[in-house]
Amino acid sequence: MKITPRDVPPRAAWALEQAGVHPLLARLYAARGVREAAEIDDALAHLPPPEALRGAREAGELLADALQRRHRVCIVADYDCDGATACATAWRGLRLLGAPLGWDRVRYLVPDRARDGYGLTPALAERVHALGADVLVTVDNGIASVDGVARARALGLQVLITDHHLPLVQAGAVCLPQDCVIVNPHQPDCPFPSKAMAGVGVMFYVLLALRAELRRRGVFDGANQPRLDGLLPLVALGTVADVVRLDAHNRRLVAQGLRRIRAGAMPAGMAALLAAAGRVAARASTFDLGFALGPRLNAAGRLRDMGLGIECLITDDPGRAADLARQLDDINRERRAVESAMREQAWLAVAQRHGAALDTDAPPPAITVFDPSFHEGVVGIVAGRLKDRLHRPVFVFAPAHLDDGTPCLKGSGRSIAGFHLRDALDWIAKHQPGLLLRFGGHAMAAGCTLPADGLAAFDAALQTVAATWLDAATLQRRLDTDGALAEPWRRVDIADLLDAQVWGQGFAAPVFSDEVEVLGQRLVGERHLALRLRVGGTALEGIWFGQTEPLPRSAVLAYRLAADEWQGQRRLRLMIEGAAS
Repeated sequence: MKITPRDVPPRAAWALEQAGVHPLLARLYAARGVREAAEIDDALAHLPPPEALRGAREAGELLADALQRRHRVCIVADYDCDGATACATAWRGLRLLGAPLGWDRVRYLVPDRARDGYGLTPALAERVHALGADVLVTVDNGIASVDGVARARALGLQVLITDHHLPLVQAGAVCLPQDCVIVNPHQPDCPFPSKAMAGVGVMFYVLLALRAELRRRGVFDGANQPRLDGLLPLVALGTVADVVRLDAHNRRLVAQGLRRIRAGAMPAGMAALLAAAGRVAARASTFDLGFALGPRLNAAGRLRDMGLGIECLITDDPGRAADLARQLDDINRERRAVESAMREQAWLAVAQRHGAALDTDAPPPAITVFDPSFHEGVVGIVAGRLKDRLHRPVFVFAPAHLDDGTPCLKGSGRSIAGFHLRDALDWIAKHQPGLLLRFGGHAMAAGCTLPADGLAAFDAALQTVAATWLDAATLQRRLDTDGALAEPWRRVDIADLLDAQVWGQGFAAPVFSDEVEVLGQRLVGERHLALRLRVGGTALEGIWFGQTEPLPRSAVLAYRLAADEWQGQRRLRLMIEGAAS
């Protein structure tokens, strides 16, 4: 592994420090491209108005009409954490804004991952119509659902699409659903400054637009209107869990949500999920959202029914929330067991196919894995684990069926920096017509459906595009760090300071690197290396999860700071991320 310190523009760091930013944070922010203190000011006043999002005003008008005419609204959600939080945000927001009108006719429908696949299909549109809905609202999906929207409109449903995924491109032209209202920062000619919003963020802006429209109609005035900031904990959770880029706009949304979570002002279900995960709300961090709450909600969509997760997020009954959180925790334990077995089987398959290359640290530029025993709800997680281990784009496939019962393969991929996964799928679709029955996603994560006999052709095509797009430098495992950490900063309160900030995709959490002396080392749990280290003149404890090989007496290690609590005492511990080779 190559450990590379980030460049720190001295003038930017100095300017931030002069503006009152903590000296260490000023250095870290400057290394991540922040040039002015305004970029880290999380005040809600800095958020752009909802009118800046194309289609938001029309969405507000459509929903205001629905509220005032007492139409029935059905939210079509997605089965991941972003979809669940977006659904809960829509459900809570519509009921909140409809309360002055005595309106509460809102329900939701979650597709089944195995039966329905992703997005608004014609069959789902028919189910919404059968529920007696007048208005269909998608959250975190729908931008590519051309046929599903057409069917909904043919059935007489009004349709509002709220999404953040890329639109379909056919024959070089963007193909959007017709005869509906669309709110998506990626639709053509949308001037919204942040293209990185999660689906839950888009829905939050639609609710802001709805409130503004209701003000224009005199339902309430600016001084006496429902507050929507209580939805920000949900927005923060969905934004972090969906691993979208944390640009300045998204960091503000997450910071505002965390502030309310730490004050205890959050839905009962979020509080119950934090308790189930053993996390302290008063010290909640982006790490807790992404690695404690997010997986427990996602597990329901992977193995059961995301309706459990949504119910947990919309209930105001603490007892029911606690019961649902326990169920989600149990499902997540099951998910971990399934994932562990699949991960071992996947690694065995990779080792059997590429064993010699793995020994020389030169695996092929992309990896494709399939096993008939794999569960389609967990393939994305396993792909991510293999990607981390091999530093290669990885697709993992499981057996599945199309809507008509035809056998197929459903796969999920995870990528490395420098290889845009959705663009790679688009390349394959153009060069192998008919091979991809469905595909979509982002730069770092994407999914596709293949014919049952299409794996070999897909693997060959993926290898071709990976060999063309990836060079040796991109394929070398590299860890960007914030360089050496001065001894005065190696303190528990500094670890707490860093944990309190908003870090995530595109705004990486601080990782430092120093030459250390290894004073002692031992295996714990047969899978992790516990370390006693000397860094400069300070002796510190460290832990390297997943590492079993011993370290030499002296090494250059990359590490994060963490506060470890033992018998009521808090002390600093180093979480090792890697070693220079």
